[in-house]
Amino acid sequence: MVNVLILAELFGAKASVGMIVPMLIVCDLTVYPLFRRYSSWRELWPLLPSTFVGLAAGYFLLDYIDEATARKGIGAIILLMLALQLGRLKLGQALGRLTHSAGFRWASGFLIGSSTIMANAAGPVFSIYALVEKMAKETFLGVGARCFLLVNLIKLPLVANLDLVNEQSLRVNLLVLPGLFAGIFFGRKIIQIIPQRGFEILLYAFSTIAGLRLFFF
Repeated sequence: MVNVLILAELFGAKASVGMIVPMLIVCDLTVYPLFRRYSSWRELWPLLPSTFVGLAAGYFLLDYIDEATARKGIGAIILLMLALQLGRLKLGQALGRLTHSAGFRWASGFLIGSSTIMANAAGPVFSIYALVEKMAKETFLGVGARCFLLVNLIKLPLVANLDLVNEQSLRVNLLVLPGLFAGIFFGRKIIQIIPQRGFEILLYAFSTIAGLRLFFF
């Protein structure tokens, strides 16, 4: 999430979509083998149909919605989902039924697909979905790696067709590749020692920061 926000600030939300996709694919290809045993494709199937619909919708909207509107819209959605999850923890059954409904799952998939192609903001959406589903940290990484590997492979030709992946963006990718691998290495070490509750708090914190940053700034 942090790298997405940094690139969005440096290059703009739309340009950063193409800038980061190749890096995300490299990251997903590296993380997937490390955490594949903690999850299965079966856990991902309920999300995929609506995720693909969201990808298609986001692709067509990308040319018609300006950058500021896209950021604010996705930021508002992230904050709404976060509020629903926090409300579920406080209010119990009423919101619990909503967040565990097929409609919520479908909406989550749609938002993952649309937000990833419009502003690379699917990370916070998936994080909140994982919190609702009470995923263990290893399961979160396993399911997330499967989900985003598939989504980013589909997304690559789409953003390339919009000329968001180009020679300049690929040069930047090569420059940051060593740091990417270093981050994966140290991140895996941190995941092994951080407790589940601490991991969940980090997800809440980063989702909140991402939502506020996209909506207000």
